[in-house]
Amino acid sequence: MKIELFDYELPREFIAQRPLINRDNSRLLVLDRKTGGIEHDFFYNIHSYLKKGDVLVVNESGVSRCRLKGKKEKTGANIECFVLNKLKQNEYLSLIKPSKRIKPYDRVIIGEHYFTVKSKLDYGKVIVEFDVPAEDIFNESGEVPLPPYIKNTSIREELYQTVYANKKGSRAAPTAGLHFSNELINKIEKKGIIFSKLRLDIGLDTFRPITEEEVEEHRIHRENYYIEESEAKKIRKAKDAGNMIVAVGTTVVRVLETLMIKHGKITGDSGNTDIYIYPGYNFKAFDWLITNFHLPRSTLIVMVSAFAGRENIMKAYDEAKKNGYRFYSFGDCMLIK
Repeated sequence: MKIELFDYELPREFIAQRPLINRDNSRLLVLDRKTGGIEHDFFYNIHSYLKKGDVLVVNESGVSRCRLKGKKEKTGANIECFVLNKLKQNEYLSLIKPSKRIKPYDRVIIGEHYFTVKSKLDYGKVIVEFDVPAEDIFNESGEVPLPPYIKNTSIREELYQTVYANKKGSRAAPTAGLHFSNELINKIEKKGIIFSKLRLDIGLDTFRPITEEEVEEHRIHRENYYIEESEAKKIRKAKDAGNMIVAVGTTVVRVLETLMIKHGKITGDSGNTDIYIYPGYNFKAFDWLITNFHLPRSTLIVMVSAFAGRENIMKAYDEAKKNGYRFYSFGDCMLIK
C-alpha cells in the first residue's frame, strides 16, 4: 500500500498555533464510518452522542519538561536536547538539534549540570549520559516540547496538558484529550457516562512521518503503557452490558488493541507496545474514536484510515478544510462512529 494514498495538502494557515481560551469550544466533525456521512458540531456537545453507561477511555499521561537547552562545552554552540527514553542509570536516548554539531564524547552544559554524548544514531538521535538523573534537570531547566509545527513559543505549559493529566512521562500530549474541560467532564459524569483512565507515555517519534514507500514496511516506536485492573474492569463491565466504548485518541487505541492481542480481553497490565495499525487491521477493543486531524503520511492518519476507511477520512479532511477547521495538536477534532 503506497504511502502517497495518505498524503494531502494543508496550507499553513490551517495549523492551529494556539489553543482556544475555552478548551471545549473546539469544533467537532462527526463522521459516520459506515455511510460516510458528515455532521458539524462543537465538542461541548460530545455528551449528546453518548448514553448512560457508555465509557470514555482517556490517556492520563502528562507531558514531561524534557526539552533542554544547553551549550557545547568546547565551542559554546547552542544545543537543544529532547530526552526520549531512559536506557539505564543516567543514560537516555535523546534527540539533538542540530545533530551535526555533536560527536561522541562531546559535553553539553545545561545550567549547573551536563551530559556527555556516548554515541550517535539515525534521525538525529543520540545516547547521552547525564551527571544526574535527567528528571532532576527537567525540574530545574526543562521546557515542555511543543510540536515542531507550532511556531508560537509563548504557550503556557499547562495549556499543552490535559486537565486530567496525572503522572508525567510523555514527550508529546495526547491531544484528543485537550478538548475536555473540567466543567464538561462534570456534565458528562452527571449523565452517567463513565471515564476510564490508562497511561501511554508518548515519544517524540509520534511526529516522524512514514518515509518508506510501502506503508507496511514502516516500523513504529515502542511506548510504555499502564492500566489499573479497576480501570480495565469499567471497560469490561460496559462491554458486557452492551454499552459503547469510546477511545479518546490514537494512544488509547494502541493500548486497548495491545491488550486484546496480548490477553484477549481488557485487563490490568503494564509493559510496552510497538503495535502498528494500518488498513486491514481488525479492531477488537472499542466502538467509537475521538481524534484530532493528523499530519499527512503519519502513522496516525494511517491508523484512523484503518478504522474509518481511507476514502472516508480523506473526504472528511477535505470537508474540514472547506469549513475552516483548525488542524493538529491545538486544532479541532473528529468523532468517528
